[in-house]
Amino acid sequence: MIGKLYGVGLGPGDPELMTLKAYRLIQNADVIAYPTLEGGESFARAIAAAALPDGVEEIAIHVPMSVKREPAQAAYDTGAAQIAVALDVGKSVVVLCEGDPFFYGSFMYLFSRLSDRYETEVVAGVTSVTACAAAMQKPLTARNEVLTIIPGPISADDLHARVRGAEAVAIMKVGRHLPKIKKVLADLNLTQHAVYVERATLPVEKVLPLADAPEPAPYFSMILVTKGNDPWL
Repeated sequence: MIGKLYGVGLGPGDPELMTLKAYRLIQNADVIAYPTLEGGESFARAIAAAALPDGVEEIAIHVPMSVKREPAQAAYDTGAAQIAVALDVGKSVVVLCEGDPFFYGSFMYLFSRLSDRYETEVVAGVTSVTACAAAMQKPLTARNEVLTIIPGPISADDLHARVRGAEAVAIMKVGRHLPKIKKVLADLNLTQHAVYVERATLPVEKVLPLADAPEPAPYFSMILVTKGNDPWL
């Protein structure tokens, strides 16, 4: 009998934001797999730590932080092969994913390598965007407004064009790109409409006006922009 693969969203960091389904699947898994930075700890494992069964088999997928795609792709090849070995002997494998598995989630790379051979279920999780909006305590969108989600690493020109044409904006993966993002928003006269959120839902969470955002910013930070239409008031 072949085992089943699960890609389980854990939410943005607070373990209490895991869904009941995620918690149940983790507690009953034969094998737990998770990405980890090469030489570092796994944020995903830390979120789920209290739910891990005693003695559960673990597969750590060491993903290098590199702008080149090849090293990370090789890491996912290795991880997928290890997971396949467990599935082939009938073990259920739960892959832990920060946030949601298919919202900028690393699970997509394992899914593409394994889902055509093994039964796979994807369990949605709370996204960092909704967590940051809750931390900001202000709606991102209302009625017919459109939310645009933008990755911070894109070029300044592309960022400028996309923000200028948007109604509400979430800029993710801020990190070292914060100075560029600040300048683009200042050029568009949107600094006063922008809020910086760092490590949402964790005890070290920060919510600040963009002008007060610390540099350097961590990877797990986001900038939310509402343009002052406030149709929900």
